[in-house]
Amino acid sequence: MRLSQIALCFMVMQAPIAAFGQAPAATTGSTQHFTTSDTQLGDILDDPAAKAVLDKYAPQVSKGDQVDMARGMTLQSMQQYAPDVLSDKVLAEIDAGFAKLPPKK
Repeated sequence: MRLSQIALCFMVMQAPIAAFGQAPAATTGSTQHFTTSDTQLGDILDDPAAKAVLDKYAPQVSKGDQVDMARGMTLQSMQQYAPDVLSDKVLAEIDAGFAKLPPKK
């Protein structure tokens, strides 16, 4: 567990560099669902229902001391910094939880 906390800390510290130049997610119409591949962490954290899904499967992400530095990253892009916290299985579970939410506006 300690290693994943260190990896998560590293991930959050690197967020501004990784997020710089990242294009915003494409929209198809006026509403879309949250996804781990296209939705920025900041949008997830700002939506109580989406944050609840994130906290159910990966509570370490939203509880990090420097989480605000990673707000411009997607969960999928954060996976490289904390693969044990954001495994493929966890990302799939989060996406399934997001799919049950009403589309974001």
